[in-house]
Amino acid sequence: MKPHHSRYWLTPNHDNEEIFVAEVKEVCKTYHEAPEKAATNNRRTISIDENTGIQALERKNPGKMIEPGKPERIEFEYIRHGTLSLIANFDVVTGEVVSPGIGETRNEYDFCEHIRNLISSDPEAQEWVFVTDQLNTHQSESLVRLVGELCGIKDDLGVKGKKGILKSMKSRAEFLRMKEHAIRFVYTPKHCSWLNQVEIWFSILTKKLIKRGNFTSKEDLKRKLLDFICYFNATMAKPYKWTFNGLPLKA
Repeated sequence: MKPHHSRYWLTPNHDNEEIFVAEVKEVCKTYHEAPEKAATNNRRTISIDENTGIQALERKNPGKMIEPGKPERIEFEYIRHGTLSLIANFDVVTGEVVSPGIGETRNEYDFCEHIRNLISSDPEAQEWVFVTDQLNTHQSESLVRLVGELCGIKDDLGVKGKKGILKSMKSRAEFLRMKEHAIRFVYTPKHCSWLNQVEIWFSILTKKLIKRGNFTSKEDLKRKLLDFICYFNATMAKPYKWTFNGLPLKA
């Protein structure tokens, strides 16, 4: 026995099991059909999320390089220079990180402006599908209005908290999911961040840059983040082979 060990457990909510399974299958279907839709419909499929609170930490003293039989040694003490948030767009078809957004805040207006800039970067794309989680900023009033504007929707969107599409987060999410729109969102179920491909890339970023980096300022951190993305796209980028189809795995 190892009483000092523990493991988290999430009790399944069987009342929403059908909804959960449907959402998982929708995410997997989006990944599987992305290459074909890119070729036939000029669709861009983007896995998107934020990595918030990235710290600009400057080590007080230089580290020591790796030696035979000895690991790299990194100075423990550091100076804090603030934090930045990164919005990353992982292109499911190419495996590249495109049009990243880096700033000091992370709110619905930042996310909405980021989506606008990303869409404007490729005017030839006929469809945009974004895979993301169900964070409130990903189902906001600003985002609904942006999608309505870019899709040429003239209908009354209602009033937030009172009526219409804008009334609640649920009604806004239903609008943003609509397959009739040229811009739509596919949401991963709650507690299923592992379904979002950009999370795999975030782990690469953390291991190769953030964890062992030395950043003298927020500007230095931003520059190194952008440099790493360029390096990743040039040398490491490739689409993930997504084999999961949303069905329970068999032993």
